[in-house]
Amino acid sequence: MRNIVLTAFIIMGAIYIFFIPPDPIGFKIFMKLIPMVLIIMFAAMTPPLVSQNYKRVIIAGLFVCMIADGVIYWFMAGLITFFIGHLFYIFAFTSASRKRVPIWAAIPLVFYGATMAIWIAGSQFAVGESILGVAIIAYIAVILTMGWMAIRTGLRLAITGALLFMFSDSVLAIDRFVVEIPFRDAFVMVTYYAAQVFIAASIGSRVVKYSVNRNNLIR
Repeated sequence: MRNIVLTAFIIMGAIYIFFIPPDPIGFKIFMKLIPMVLIIMFAAMTPPLVSQNYKRVIIAGLFVCMIADGVIYWFMAGLITFFIGHLFYIFAFTSASRKRVPIWAAIPLVFYGATMAIWIAGSQFAVGESILGVAIIAYIAVILTMGWMAIRTGLRLAITGALLFMFSDSVLAIDRFVVEIPFRDAFVMVTYYAAQVFIAASIGSRVVKYSVNRNNLIR
């Protein structure tokens, strides 16, 4: 059944990305939400190998992000709602965290955050949009924290999903505030839907812990 739902998601996601016109906007929003509904169903059907609490919080985050998909056409409303969605993911990843972020991952993450803050938020401060600039910095901070905590889980699916989410949001922000990116919608939505699927699938990731005798693995 999970495979059927996943196949339906791929089909509906492709239909939305490549075939749904921008108008009427109400129909476009409706079609945009269908893949997220299918992702939530996929997550609900996934056995929780991390923990039951992890599954509940991830599903809550997916639901909030689905709402954000609908209100993103009112930019600040979408930004705030996605911000809340990332908080759910942060809480979930924190509950599964069991390792430190290695230096080779920490440096690029910090560099990414600083670069995006200077480039994107700085462009808004330069034109007098101070409130929007502060909002962008806050959003960069929360998505950076989300990626950081995902890496701390050691769960490859969660890490992949978090990084894809960061990439998707970066493309969207650069296109909106700095320079137009060709095929932006396809880049943003393909990576965004993929990010959500990976995060949902991480519910079924197997957490590996070590007993006192590190030669014995407890799965």
